[in-house]
Amino acid sequence: MKNNSAKNQSNSEDMPILGKEEINALPLRRYEGPTSLITTASDLKKAIRKLKREKLLGFDTETRPSFKKGKSYQPSLVQLAAGNEVFLFHLKHQPLHDGLLDILSDESIIKAGVATNRDVSELRELQPFEPAGFVNIEDKARNLGFKNQGLRSMAAVILGFRISKQAQTSNWSRKDLSPTQITYAATDAWVSRELYVALEKIEKAQKDDPGSSVSISN
Repeated sequence: MKNNSAKNQSNSEDMPILGKEEINALPLRRYEGPTSLITTASDLKKAIRKLKREKLLGFDTETRPSFKKGKSYQPSLVQLAAGNEVFLFHLKHQPLHDGLLDILSDESIIKAGVATNRDVSELRELQPFEPAGFVNIEDKARNLGFKNQGLRSMAAVILGFRISKQAQTSNWSRKDLSPTQITYAATDAWVSRELYVALEKIEKAQKDDPGSSVSISN
């Protein structure tokens, strides 16, 4: 897919800014690759073996929203997107495990996501660990001159498509997630990884030729 939305400019003022109507006019995309919902100890071991071979993962968490002041919930899901598969760790079935914490503490494995500090802080309340290798892609995009922030906005301006946020406020603490929730969660982690890859290309192009204008292709 050819994406002409984001162009690498030497002047950050030239970076595009997309409004709500422009974003809504873009084609809708979702993750359509293999997704593994981790609910058993056997699933967990297989997933950890695969993830330990990765160097870059898209990262996200999902938490049941609270609509009452002073009421909050703990994270219910951890999503990690590898190069060809997304893993969803359902914490209601499999609480934070040493193997998963090893991934989250491994500085050699990049975990790219939005608002990673908040997500990691909430996970550390469940079980203490030393996070390493996390990259907030909002910071990375901002440093390259992009004005749009947030996963949906950055996907639009950098990748050239929009993603649905319909399931964002659904009940993530339920025992059995719906197909819509699973697709939504997998898409968020996948897009985080895709954004990191795209931003790395833009950053390299700026360093190689500061005056160039480069389109991102997917």
